[in-house]
Amino acid sequence: MNYTYPTLLRPLDLGFTELKNRVLMGSMHTGLEDRFWNIHKLARYFAERAEGGVGLMVTGGFSPNLVGQLAPLSSTMNNRATALLHRHVTGAVHEAGGKICLQLLHAGRYGYQPLIVSASATKAPISPFKARALSSRGVERQINDFVNAARLAKFAGYDGVEVMGSEGYFINQFLCERTNHRKDKWGGPFENRMRLPIEIVRRIREAVGPEFILIYRLSMLDLVEGGQTWDEIVTLGKAIEQAGATIINTGIGWHEARVPTIVTSVPRASFADVTAKFYGEVAIPVCTTNRINTPEKAEEILAAGKADMVSMARPLLADSEFVRKAQQGRSDEINTCIACNQACLDHVFQARRASCLVNPRACHETELVLTVAPVTKRIAVVGAGPAGLAAATTAARRGHRVTLFEADNQIGGQFNYAKRIPGKEEFYETLRYYRRQIELLDIDLRLGVRVDAGTLADGAFDEVVIATGVKPRIPSIDGIDHPKVLGYLDVLRHNKPVGRTVAVIGAGGIGFDVSEFLTHDAGHHPEDKQTEGEQLSIGDWQAEWGIHPQFEGPGGLAERRPAHSPRKLYLLQRKTGKVGGGLGKTSGWVHRASLKHREVEMLRGCRYERIDDQGLHIAILDKDGQMTGNRVLDVDNVIICAGQEPLRELFDQLSASGVNAHLIGGADVAEELDAKRAIRQGTEIAAQL
Repeated sequence: MNYTYPTLLRPLDLGFTELKNRVLMGSMHTGLEDRFWNIHKLARYFAERAEGGVGLMVTGGFSPNLVGQLAPLSSTMNNRATALLHRHVTGAVHEAGGKICLQLLHAGRYGYQPLIVSASATKAPISPFKARALSSRGVERQINDFVNAARLAKFAGYDGVEVMGSEGYFINQFLCERTNHRKDKWGGPFENRMRLPIEIVRRIREAVGPEFILIYRLSMLDLVEGGQTWDEIVTLGKAIEQAGATIINTGIGWHEARVPTIVTSVPRASFADVTAKFYGEVAIPVCTTNRINTPEKAEEILAAGKADMVSMARPLLADSEFVRKAQQGRSDEINTCIACNQACLDHVFQARRASCLVNPRACHETELVLTVAPVTKRIAVVGAGPAGLAAATTAARRGHRVTLFEADNQIGGQFNYAKRIPGKEEFYETLRYYRRQIELLDIDLRLGVRVDAGTLADGAFDEVVIATGVKPRIPSIDGIDHPKVLGYLDVLRHNKPVGRTVAVIGAGGIGFDVSEFLTHDAGHHPEDKQTEGEQLSIGDWQAEWGIHPQFEGPGGLAERRPAHSPRKLYLLQRKTGKVGGGLGKTSGWVHRASLKHREVEMLRGCRYERIDDQGLHIAILDKDGQMTGNRVLDVDNVIICAGQEPLRELFDQLSASGVNAHLIGGADVAEELDAKRAIRQGTEIAAQL
């Protein structure tokens, strides 16, 4: 019995087999699935999570046929040769004491390829191709292909399969009037629309026998117009149980939904109450999901009787030892997922291999190998921002003696500003993780010390790593020294007062963060101050994004509650493209929608003429560079978020004195604050020392 997390770590009896705990590693595509030559990398990726104690894992999605592929040549399970390759994965997982299921995912109209099919001839906003409507015979072929893929998964050694029936993919497209316009037995009333998933589950169970895990991912909240009602969801869930499912997993939202479901601004466990409402409608185990990233939150959900299991995908990317650390009472050592999406989902949607911002070894386990150093070295790391922290802790983990210098009186660098942004409170967790690692690894941390080149060059250190970060770039604008002008550090670090009308120059990540900060009055209403790291309440967040409090009605949507900003804001950029076009592929729309909801005026194609007592004078240019008009923004303050410049004077001094130092992070490249690159660089450098 684990007394800290007794419910989370309690075994789950499935009748024919037992799971050693209630943690399900949810499906997430990594890119390793798509090419057969990566099968050994995929095997190592899953084996590390099995070694870390996960009760049950689910692979990324594998299509049962070519028309269901997410993209050309992407992952499929449709022949014995492929299934034989997968024995490398299942063998590695079983050797590590784990269990694993293969997810069967048919993309339907979400496929990014010309062969896509769906219930009806419709086009998804996230694909350039229009789906072909299946004939009745074509529907039967898809069902048969699901069954064949399940048989092959069993042949490959998998412990079960998960049928992906949510997130707007093929099966979900049959369930909803939004995308199912059919008049035959597969369309029309809900009893017809739900026939497809029931037949898939029933026939798979007949094909694989009773002692094979069959998870069904049930869309419990579509979050799109024309989605399922709650009564329809419950009716389907009961029918899926009768058809032979072992576990029902929760699915939340379609990919085209305009409600965020997994980004960092979504409060933790925001959708556990959806599962809780369904819980008890069926007798088989029910799994909840989305934004559960700590063992404490998982235990809280399970102890409250909201579900039988918790699904965590990205948290197991961030820390493969998540479960083991919880078991051993070391939860303060967990490298927590911050739900940034920058290295996982953003990579996948750009056809790149996934990884993790806070753990660059994720999906690179066979390449970024952290072996014990053959010779212990004395290493100086200058700068305790993301890059320096990664370098220092990785080097110390390999056995080196590390001294970490930081001019500030706290570690974190730019993370200390990011954590203050409403919706980015998870950055507190990353800093907590690094503080604990510094203690455990006996790193000599010297805060408030601005080390000079002479000290580093006197021979006391074998290696020097420079991670001194960046400084704000000051653009050349007439009147840049006007009292109205503030830098982003004046706002986020020095807490200087900001007026009621503000122009923010620069629509990169910092510009959006500062705008979000100011539209929340630097952290929410004065009479309702939040503590450090505390997120917006789930109820307030749901109301702001238009989720029905009881998840009733088609798709579970409701009218959005107005979000009032205490300031009038203008967010400006020089480029003529979409404002914030350089933000993350899967999260940028959330940031834009949030500011738009707070009536922030976003202007593009801006040429900054001057700043004076009247305000900010700008010229508006079209995409061809031709001026289309002038404006004077009568603002109290102009806040500069126009990029950064590297702080590399110390590196230049060391180079001039013949010291071969390593340059990483913002001090190396400062075009945009990029914690993903900084942590990866720091880790890779330390792995080579």
